[in-house]
Amino acid sequence: MFGPLNPPLADWAGKRVWVIGASTGIGAALARRLIRAGARVALSARDAGRLAEVAGLSPQVCLCPLDVAGLSPQVCLCPLDVAEPGALQRVATDIAARWGGVDAVFFVAARYRAVRAWELETDDIDATLRTNVAAVMQGCAAVLPAMLERGSGALVIVSSVAGYRGLPKALVYGASKAALINFAEALYLDLHPRGLGVHLVCPGFVETPLTANNDFHMPALISPDAAAGHILSGLRRGDFHIHFPKRFTRWLLLLRLLPGRLYFAAVRKVTGL
Repeated sequence: MFGPLNPPLADWAGKRVWVIGASTGIGAALARRLIRAGARVALSARDAGRLAEVAGLSPQVCLCPLDVAGLSPQVCLCPLDVAEPGALQRVATDIAARWGGVDAVFFVAARYRAVRAWELETDDIDATLRTNVAAVMQGCAAVLPAMLERGSGALVIVSSVAGYRGLPKALVYGASKAALINFAEALYLDLHPRGLGVHLVCPGFVETPLTANNDFHMPALISPDAAAGHILSGLRRGDFHIHFPKRFTRWLLLLRLLPGRLYFAAVRKVTGL
């Protein structure tokens, strides 16, 4: 009853890992750590040049989805736009052809724009939901059949503390991350009895290109590498819910329990909005 909720992931040597959203921020930091740990890592994002830098290559190298001159067999670059129909399935098929499948997939790619109710735009809504929600579901659909047939594998879904409850300036982003929390919980109920791991990651504020334009104070801000360390530590323990930094996220988890009247008053007092 009190054991780990997932199979612990401690030894990455030789593991086949796909990091989606690996060009910057948390995804890039995770990719670098996993490569150093000996995993075979497929890197995906839109910016092929940045992927090359993460892999330790010159960004001027001529890139194609899998076969890149100068890459070791340990790393492959798989540029894609997660919002493009069929892109995730195509790359999943390419990786399976190269390595025979994947042992773990990290869903890190995200879109964020601070939005208040009077700033809602249809194009932004559609783009955010495609990137933050639909792409994760489609990516799972692409890799799950092989994982289920094998009876092993891990899905690591990066949500956010912004998905715990409604927050100012996170109108669309927060809703998309709340959807991922629900999705990960439902996935766990289905997949845990089948031997697969599902990990829900809810970071606080991390210093990334997504947060660079925030015009408000970000308490307990941490680096992408620190965030990657927290995630890998949580996987090592077999945690389902990995949240950090705890000096910040524990307060948000407590706020999550408050009735609406008290929650709204507390958020207005803290944010001034």
